[in-house]
Amino acid sequence: MDFSIIIESLPPLLKATVITVLLAVVSVVFALILGFFTALARISKIKLLKAVSSVYISIFRGTPLLVQIFVIYYGLPQIDIELNPIPSGVLALSLNAGAYLSESFRAAILAVDKGQMEAAVSMGMTYGQAMRRVILPQSIRIAIPTLSNTYIILIKDTSLVSVITVTELLQMSTLIIAKTFEPLTIYLVAAALYWVVITFFTVVLDRLEKRTSRHVV
Repeated sequence: MDFSIIIESLPPLLKATVITVLLAVVSVVFALILGFFTALARISKIKLLKAVSSVYISIFRGTPLLVQIFVIYYGLPQIDIELNPIPSGVLALSLNAGAYLSESFRAAILAVDKGQMEAAVSMGMTYGQAMRRVILPQSIRIAIPTLSNTYIILIKDTSLVSVITVTELLQMSTLIIAKTFEPLTIYLVAAALYWVVITFFTVVLDRLEKRTSRHVV
């Protein structure tokens, strides 16, 4: 293994790692918002909302993320919707993760004892107030382990946006390999960087989970 190649390749790989983390962070923010409201739509009594949310979840959980990326980046221009590579990647990652997060939110909401809703309503709260003040705070604590897993998976899934020329960690590795002809060395360095990033966020999310679990009613 040529350590001089590793030293030369590390700066651009670290910059690409930052892009990878930013992609994951931005995507998970949108995915959390989308997943939360989709979960509310799934448990609502409005049939149209339930139907639309169910179709969305079925499509994005039932098709490969790579296909979704291709459809958004290469397919949408055929109907006059053109997005740059990074927005296309963020959109695909957000829609895909949002579909999984919505089921996590929905399961967490349903896991809260129904008696708590009845008690809140009997105290004069509306359905919306009871959801906001009683049900949702508890359901979010319940959902945190699943949300953490989804975020870790999302970090790894950012590697797929390299197929639409987003210069994240995997794409940068490929570009460096084209110059150095050292695929084993560069891919091992890239794998190590992925491992460091994922380990860091795993530790942070595990601590968050432990802190919130202390306050579960």
